Amino acid sequence: MKNIFLVVILFFYYSINSQTFDIINPEENVGLSNWDIVNDDVMGGISKSYLSLDEEKNLIFNGYLSLENNGGFASSRLYFNRETLTGVKAFKIKFMGDGNTYKLRLRQSDRRASYSSNFKSIKNQWVEVDIPVEEFEPTWRGYSYSDYPSMDMEKISSLGLQISDKQEGEFNLKIKYIKAVY
Repeated sequence: MKNIFLVVILFFYYSINSQTFDIINPEENVGLSNWDIVNDDVMGGISKSYLSLDEEKNLIFNGYLSLENNGGFASSRLYFNRETLTGVKAFKIKFMGDGNTYKLRLRQSDRRASYSSNFKSIKNQWVEVDIPVEEFEPTWRGYSYSDYPSMDMEKISSLGLQISDKQEGEFNLKIKYIKAVY
């Protein structure tokens, strides 16, 4: 009985003290504009990626990742106003994938590197994950930088999805939502 009481208190505390807002929620028409595709063709690669909506109103990030011509990444970026993510502690993502590992990436307008965290899909299964802000690591052109300055959430100007890490072939990721958690 004591344990049940503690679980109820913790759930109540967590519910009151954590708020969310939708960054991407196609069912509510949130986060569907201000996207760019950025693939390895910026450096000679031939990977392709696309964004679309399916009939269930999921955001689809799909395409083909090629390692030819020193390529190896496909990505999309959603731009928003700085300070949009001020105070955010984590991101909650609900997705269905193809078994590949993807990156959630945040870009700060005044920095060359971006900050990314991996999430692994399970083929044809919906998964929901929470990614704490502390798990994002600075990277640039595939390299990690342990001595790079910490991310400043007030200066984040874009959120992106990326596939890389030599996962050559077709890819397909469905996003039900991405929420910011305070």
